[in-house]
Amino acid sequence: MRQGYWLAGAALASIWATGAIAAPSPEQVAEAALRAAPVWDGHNDVPEQLRDRRKDMLAGFDFRDTANTAGDGRAAMQTDLLRLRKGRVGAQFWSVYVSAELDEPHAVQAVLEQIDVAKRLIAANPDTMQFAQSSADVEKAMKAGRIASLLGMEGGHSIGGSLGVLRQMYALGARYLTLTHFRNTAWADSATDAPAHDGLTDFGRDVVREMQRIGMLVDLSHTSAATMNDALDVAGAPVIFSHSNARAVNGHARNVPDDVLARLAANGGIVMVNFYPPYVVEATRQWQAERAGEKARLASLHVGDPAAADAALAAWEHAHPMPRGSLRDVADHIEHVIKAAGVDHVGLGGDLDGVETTVAGLDDASTYPALFAELARRGHSQADLEKIASRNMMRVMKAAEAYAAGHRGDPPIESPTVF
Repeated sequence: MRQGYWLAGAALASIWATGAIAAPSPEQVAEAALRAAPVWDGHNDVPEQLRDRRKDMLAGFDFRDTANTAGDGRAAMQTDLLRLRKGRVGAQFWSVYVSAELDEPHAVQAVLEQIDVAKRLIAANPDTMQFAQSSADVEKAMKAGRIASLLGMEGGHSIGGSLGVLRQMYALGARYLTLTHFRNTAWADSATDAPAHDGLTDFGRDVVREMQRIGMLVDLSHTSAATMNDALDVAGAPVIFSHSNARAVNGHARNVPDDVLARLAANGGIVMVNFYPPYVVEATRQWQAERAGEKARLASLHVGDPAAADAALAAWEHAHPMPRGSLRDVADHIEHVIKAAGVDHVGLGGDLDGVETTVAGLDDASTYPALFAELARRGHSQADLEKIASRNMMRVMKAAEAYAAGHRGDPPIESPTVF
């Protein structure tokens, strides 16, 4: 029955119930789902790794296999073409993130360099990767057996306070913008900074409007709850959270509250669940707070002797290891989003190569099938797994494109230049 299990519907379910044939295993259901709908991941930071490790120099870099990239105090990369294939990844948003500590003019330059290196990486691997700027491009790449490679900008500092820059980034291929990173911008509040605007400013609302007018996805990961709600007030097309989790499961400010999840369902958007333990596992979030308190205590005890403070903190960490959690904790977040917003509004945004560690079992780009097997084990159907893998994200992108097509005749929103 191997050739039939991924076509199973009510009829086959009825046959399985009689015991005439064996029901497929969770692994078989997962395999069937990912064969029909490969993973479309919302956030991967390989371009940041290229910047930090190699200064954007690709000469001598083999993206086919990065397992041996550990060194200089860095762990090996979590992503390469072999592991993406094993993980059944069919589409990937590559993040062209640059540090939010950069001033805006330098951030604009740096993100242009990241767009460049991401495009060069894609072009260097034409048998496996295909640059994508639309849902149709994604479909073509998947049909050809290549990894559809899209670009996502992480942090509104990267547009330098300019709608003109925003439009040009879109022209270069950026298909989402995360409105903030760990710091506020001049027009939007971050989840992890002191509130400055109570959400979006008037210009911030115009950023959302202009993004949706041109077909650029509005990404609300990293934003405060007030910014999330202000963006949803303005949005006429679905928004995304490219790498966020459910705040009801883990109380981190980076995660999405239930009231926003309810609004997201009405908006038609998607939360793409990520794999970073402090955002996934509540015990890890609590551990971080305890570590921060211990670090401050030790710094006070060892004033003038930072080496002693560091040694004492290392001893504390050895005695109190960070709870890492597992893929089952990620499955819990997925199920909560389904409960609060519906199965049509959840996907995956692993944040691989943007975090130093992940939950156990989702260690790298090869491990997505294990998560889908866990969801199948919990009773989720093949059809729902296909939605989580990529069909939900495809629907969202098509809806954003349709909205932009309907507003093609609208004039660009103008704002005065800052220089």
